[in-house]
Amino acid sequence: MDAQSYLPVQPGVGMEENFLSLDDILLSHERLPIRTECVFPRLGFLEKSSDSQDIPEGTKMELPLWLSKGLYERKRRVLSVELPKVYREGWRTVFNADPNVVDLHKMGPYYYGLGSQMLHFDSPENPEIGQTLLQTFIGRFRRTMDSSQNAYNEDTSALVERLDCLEKTLFKSGQSGLNGFQSWEKGQASHLTASSLVLNYRKRKMTDVQP
Repeated sequence: MDAQSYLPVQPGVGMEENFLSLDDILLSHERLPIRTECVFPRLGFLEKSSDSQDIPEGTKMELPLWLSKGLYERKRRVLSVELPKVYREGWRTVFNADPNVVDLHKMGPYYYGLGSQMLHFDSPENPEIGQTLLQTFIGRFRRTMDSSQNAYNEDTSALVERLDCLEKTLFKSGQSGLNGFQSWEKGQASHLTASSLVLNYRKRKMTDVQP
């Protein structure tokens, strides 16, 4: 396949989702702890710990994010979603104290994305969750970008293994900019080339005008 014929689709921002993004597809399969608020008829096979044909009201189980969002209704209580532990008050206190000490990848590779999606569900803690997400990102951003700028031609696996997926994307962008600058400084970037976006646009335009 032509390397320029595929452009990675960026994930959505905040509570929005991009269903053409692989990151958002993987995020949508993150499992959430839920409690059923009514009987789910003939869905007992989803709950492996029960032999019942139905899922009774009050059952605690885990469902993927996409299904939880689809079943959740504010007016008709079908299910209630519990906060994953990383977004609860205890962990919010840790993040507010020093977000850089936390291994976000271990806590969940989509910390920012899943946290933003949790705001879809009514919770009195939503303002605190949103504020913690913002402050955590701000608190870790400078260190992430500084690390990307000081790791030229080095093994960065130890640096990035503690990062959330969004932070890894930022880290790669920082390294890409650094490598481009180093190449320019060494005189290895004297020939300007069109970006893949421009080339792909020209190809599509030529196809449109061809009889």
